[in-house]
Amino acid sequence: MARLELPAGDQPEIVRAWALRPEMGEAVQRLSYAVYSQSALPARVREAARMRIAHINDCAVCRGWRIPEFADQGVNEELYAHVEDPDTGDYSAQERLAIEYAERFALDHRSLDDMFFSRLREHFTDPEILDLGICVAEWLGFGRLTMVLDLDEACAVRPRAAV
Repeated sequence: MARLELPAGDQPEIVRAWALRPEMGEAVQRLSYAVYSQSALPARVREAARMRIAHINDCAVCRGWRIPEFADQGVNEELYAHVEDPDTGDYSAQERLAIEYAERFALDHRSLDDMFFSRLREHFTDPEILDLGICVAEWLGFGRLTMVLDLDEACAVRPRAAV
């Protein structure tokens, strides 16, 4: 049950919540669409970081959400299984760094220092680093907002990513 008084209706709570601030709701939808459909990052890199944030946010809906079209890009259950301990998984250097970036961004953002960015630049371009940061910020911030407002079923209504 949402922690806000929502307009009546049959739509999911998240849709009714954004009806309280439609201008902001439209902007959030555009950002979410961009993160899921316009990111230049490989699907495995993005999904590894997204799943690490889902674990940090303790969002069961996000942890269970899959994009079936990503299977042909190597996104499988093995990718998701080890994000809390990437040393036990079969990840590329980019995927490991994306997981580490997501974790540090969420739990200790000040530790993302020049030395870490030097490591990032060995495997990512500056536009890709910005892309990753925008994705992580969206997942972390709006994941937490939906949970704080008790709208955690919201992840299920996010726009599907383009393949």
